[in-house]
Amino acid sequence: MSLLERVSTLLRANLNELIEKAEDPEKMLKQVVLDMENQLLQVKTQVAIAIADEHLLSKKKAEQVEQSAEWRRKAELAVQKGRDDLAREALERALSHDQLAAGFTEQAEDQKHEADSLRQALHKLEQKLSETRAHCEMLVAEHRRAKVIGRATKARQVVGVQQEQTIGRMKDRIHVKSAENVAAVEVLAPESLEDRFQALEHEDKVELMLSEIKSRQAALPSQSS
Repeated sequence: MSLLERVSTLLRANLNELIEKAEDPEKMLKQVVLDMENQLLQVKTQVAIAIADEHLLSKKKAEQVEQSAEWRRKAELAVQKGRDDLAREALERALSHDQLAAGFTEQAEDQKHEADSLRQALHKLEQKLSETRAHCEMLVAEHRRAKVIGRATKARQVVGVQQEQTIGRMKDRIHVKSAENVAAVEVLAPESLEDRFQALEHEDKVELMLSEIKSRQAALPSQSS
């Protein structure tokens, strides 16, 4: 794949689609930026080379034009001196330099076209890189925020369950303690005035029942005799 084709591929890259397919979006985004920076460096190098070649070809063309003009001057001098044979040779040399100049002119034009294409690619890639960096920073921040929110949500869920379990255990403890307190109150509470009178009445009933039994037993021997 040529340099311009690789640049074109990078320019057409859709970051959102790449993120959806990536297992590690942050790593993928950093790699995209790194690839674009590497390609940008290569394009800059190629632009510099293309411009240098363009200047070199233009220089060679100018040299050939200058040589052609010099041989024409010599041909004119030869004609002035009546040396047509030398004039013909000089003109042949001039035509040869004209052909070389035409070749360098064509090459220089092609090189200029290539340099212009590389300049345009460089400009587009610089814009794309700037946009991609900003987009990547936004997406990385969004991705990190999503991870933080996810961890926070999970933590809240865990804490919520733990809180419910803790509250449940506390309620059970409170209920047990309350029951123990009630029992202790019932066992340890001093007798009230009503309780004491009820005890006396209970004793009277017991004594009355005992007297009745003794009376019945005392009456039995006299009935048998």
